[in-house]
Amino acid sequence: MNIGVPKERRPYEYRVGLSPAGSRCSARRGIPSMSSTRPAWGRASRSGVRTCRGTHPVLDRRGLWPDRAAAQGHPPDGRGNGLAPDWLDHHGLLHLASTRQNKIDILLKKKVTAIAYEQIELPDGSLPVLRPFSQIGGAMAAGVAARLLQNNFGGKGVLLGGIPGVPPAEVAILGAGVVGTFAARAFTGLGAHVTVLDKSMDALTRLAQCNPVAVTMMATERNIERVCAYSDVIVGAVLVSGSARRNWSRANWCAA
Repeated sequence: MNIGVPKERRPYEYRVGLSPAGSRCSARRGIPSMSSTRPAWGRASRSGVRTCRGTHPVLDRRGLWPDRAAAQGHPPDGRGNGLAPDWLDHHGLLHLASTRQNKIDILLKKKVTAIAYEQIELPDGSLPVLRPFSQIGGAMAAGVAARLLQNNFGGKGVLLGGIPGVPPAEVAILGAGVVGTFAARAFTGLGAHVTVLDKSMDALTRLAQCNPVAVTMMATERNIERVCAYSDVIVGAVLVSGSARRNWSRANWCAA
């Protein structure tokens, strides 16, 4: 069996299903991997193909298909682009809980064995593959929020950390999981006044122990309305398992 790593087609999509380290590991086990033109990692060769040790570049995507497994960073589109009829396995961020039914029908029609990275779960309920994406999303939320609060980006001109005589920005984070914990750490590091809401007292206790500066609050309907009314930034960091609408890779947030 060979492993194919197709080029990601979605705009601004730089995640891949197989990292360079994973490619080398599979090569050492005798499982070669092949990458299509310009995947998101590796070094560019003279032919314009990015290569990596243990990976063979392929100029034509069709050269990846026969008798191979595929590792991709995003799900196939509604027309089945990126899938081949004879694929045995398809690994990647499939987002099947929030995808259209026609995408699921394509996977069933082509008899694909699909493994969704974001749904790999350990016995304790943790999501080991999703966790790094959540950490990155939470950490990035503060930087993106700081930029969009600027007047030239349509914001109110609020400085997250404040200055002498000017109070810091008010930040509300809905959810005290991985995204919420890392977002709270980033915002408090910039000097913002952070309030974290969650339905779980255990989650709030864990966050308070690692970040005593942040204010914790139970996520009742009244508390959410009250906090969101005065907040400059609202970070949505709630993950509902099996929900039709969720974002696995980053926090949904807005600058109020």
